[in-house]
Amino acid sequence: MKIILKENMKNLGHQGDVVEVKNGYANNFLFPRGMAIMATASNLKMHEENNRQGALKREKMKTDALAMAEQLKEMSITIVTKAGANGKIFGSITPLQVTQGLKNKGFEIDRRKIEIHDVKTLGSYEATLNLHRDVTVNITVEVVGE
Repeated sequence: MKIILKENMKNLGHQGDVVEVKNGYANNFLFPRGMAIMATASNLKMHEENNRQGALKREKMKTDALAMAEQLKEMSITIVTKAGANGKIFGSITPLQVTQGLKNKGFEIDRRKIEIHDVKTLGSYEATLNLHRDVTVNITVEVVGE
């Protein structure tokens, strides 16, 4: 079944994309939650019109994301956490903690746009910030003990 996404979906596509999904997934999950609409002829026409009107807005969002990526390119943030004697931290570092570290430096970035994997020990890690559909930047996250 062809659908038009109304939101960004991590493994499916971005808002406004026309994608093919299984009928059950669309009918039982996407449609009831308002995440997508069926790709009928009239919906596709309306989608094309919205794309034409929103092109300027999307271009501005992309240039803003590129400017922010340029500022963040060499950024390094430090997160202080409790750790054991062998350097293993209690819990793990989450995107929310990275967001708070960026907020301290003056950058407002949604936690859902941050990817950081398996931070269980002290050290230096890479976090990926998805600022826009076409703009991603990597920052360094230093995890130090209290």
